[in-house]
Amino acid sequence: MPRTLASAIIASRTRQKAVEGEICRVRVDFAFANDITAPPAVRSFRKMGAKKVFDPARCAILPDHFTPNKDIASAEQAKTAREFALEQGMLYWEQGRVGIEHAFLPEKGLILPGEVVTGADSHTCTGGTLGAFATGMGSTDLAAVWALGETWLRVPETIRIVFEGRRPPWISGKDLILEVLRRIGVQGARYRALEFGGPAVKDLPLDDRFTVANMAVETGAKTGLFVPDETSLAYASARAARPFAPVYPDSGAGYVETHEIDVGGLQPLVALPHIPSNVRPAAECGKDPIHQVFIGSCTNGRLRDLEQAALLLKGRQVHPSVRCIVIPASPEIFRAALERDFITAFTDAGAVVCTPTCGPCLGGHMGVLAGGERCVSTSNRNFKGRMGHPGSEVILAGPLVAAASALKGRITDPREILSEEEFQPLEVASDA
Repeated sequence: MPRTLASAIIASRTRQKAVEGEICRVRVDFAFANDITAPPAVRSFRKMGAKKVFDPARCAILPDHFTPNKDIASAEQAKTAREFALEQGMLYWEQGRVGIEHAFLPEKGLILPGEVVTGADSHTCTGGTLGAFATGMGSTDLAAVWALGETWLRVPETIRIVFEGRRPPWISGKDLILEVLRRIGVQGARYRALEFGGPAVKDLPLDDRFTVANMAVETGAKTGLFVPDETSLAYASARAARPFAPVYPDSGAGYVETHEIDVGGLQPLVALPHIPSNVRPAAECGKDPIHQVFIGSCTNGRLRDLEQAALLLKGRQVHPSVRCIVIPASPEIFRAALERDFITAFTDAGAVVCTPTCGPCLGGHMGVLAGGERCVSTSNRNFKGRMGHPGSEVILAGPLVAAASALKGRITDPREILSEEEFQPLEVASDA
């Protein structure tokens, strides 16, 4: 039977038939946790009697959520994770050298095409950008992977998302995945895989693809996959920490659903509170004032995201009643943003730029909301209380909408600020 990309990757890592619906014992290529999820994984690892991780070069801990440590409790969490990583000789990077896991690991060539990757974080699906079956799991399951080098997976059915047409320069990967969420909802792909393709993908920058794959989990999907192509293979080959072999879907593979999206007809979109599928055009939402804008996270903290924000903010001023927080997703991205003067554009506009961290996205630190406050955020979730007080509100958007909103003090379509010609530089920009 012809295979989808998801089933083909699983089949390459198991001795079973890997037919859809079958529970398979699967070899894992890479497994990681962060400063929140690593400590319970460490406790489970010890409780099961394990002594050594299966391969220190394929196991990692990244302190990226509550770091730099915001209080004693988070410092103790980070200490537990650090000591275990050093004891095991596994991959670990200290603050100042680490980034947000889902941006940093692909940069380091540790998530690669054709692999099975597990992470104790739901947005591990970001790795599907490169054609890896990357999926999140709980800390206990992650501990078992560290001990055994394998896990179990039920082979998911696959929904194919076909992006058609020519993408306007003011439409980003965030708009594409918000449109997917608008169509299928937050449970439309529950324990299914999303496979993204279509003519519009060829010209979709890799940073935008990372955004799309990152939010696959918001549809309930087990993973979100792009078929490896010249763009993704060049990126992976230049950075690969180990040999890899890309895997491809078969011609004639069966998909449980197919959705076609004409990207040329999209408007800049936002997701209103309190669910990522509550999607509306930004131009229809600009009545109520906002108090904060956050540009960053594992969803939109990459170089192209910062470039989009800088295009709007350069030479302009953040609205006096808005605080704008910009957080590059990794040291590499931060350095590149410095070299391109994006950081100067942000600070001159009145924004604050912080060290790589998840920080505000989960209401952790460096941007927690008070009661009654509204934030336009380039992150991935807007559930009640996600970024702080349960009486606050989060509006999800791409970096262009976020930056425009920071300038106007309300949800704003970026076309209200820039003409069509002024967006053109974004179409010749190179990926990080």
